[in-house]
Amino acid sequence: MKNKQHESRHYLRRCALQAIVSLEFGQEPLQAAQFAYLYNDEEEKEVALPLFLLNLVTGVADVQEEIDAQLETRLKAGWTLERLTLIDKNIMRLGLFEMLYFEETPDRVAVNEAIELAKEFSDPASVKFINGVLSQFIKS
Repeated sequence: MKNKQHESRHYLRRCALQAIVSLEFGQEPLQAAQFAYLYNDEEEKEVALPLFLLNLVTGVADVQEEIDAQLETRLKAGWTLERLTLIDKNIMRLGLFEMLYFEETPDRVAVNEAIELAKEFSDPASVKFINGVLSQFIKS
């Protein structure tokens, strides 16, 4: 049984980010989610993956082109998604996916979670950049 930390949405978003990045290297969504979720477990065992994690990973994979197209429209002139680091691009994909497809998650919460992931996995300039891009999608 996983501990409480492994059930928190923040932890599951972290796992989702790690899985989504691995999709860039040809990993299948389900396997990527399972690997990210079970990575620190000492024992090999079968575990039911949290639905929230699966929905994030498979959802981003399913609508990545649509999300990328929307993100491209909010980047400054001269910037493309290809120019961004894998981490920053995938943090924004995850954040925007949650904003667009998870009605139970308020937009500001999705942006804040993306910022927290950027603080953890990227640098201070990226935190500001990700905040600037995703904040443009907040519905009043």
